[in-house]
Amino acid sequence: MLVLSRGKNESIMIGDCIKVTIVDVRPDGTVKLGIEAPKDVEIFREEVYYAIQEENKLAAQTSTKLKGLEQLFK
Repeated sequence: MLVLSRGKNESIMIGDCIKVTIVDVRPDGTVKLGIEAPKDVEIFREEVYYAIQEENKLAAQTSTKLKGLEQLFK
């Protein structure tokens, strides 16, 4: 893990196309980040990312009865 120190309004670059800027640092230690990235780059909070991954695993394990679906499209 790379650890960097940055202050308010300072940025880091990830590759050539992702810019992360410190927007605000609050007294309680909360940091607001601004992220500029191409539209095709998905950005999620970590807990949301893992929830999506878990839902995708569950969906992949669920079997669908195709016979019933076939009749819907006849």
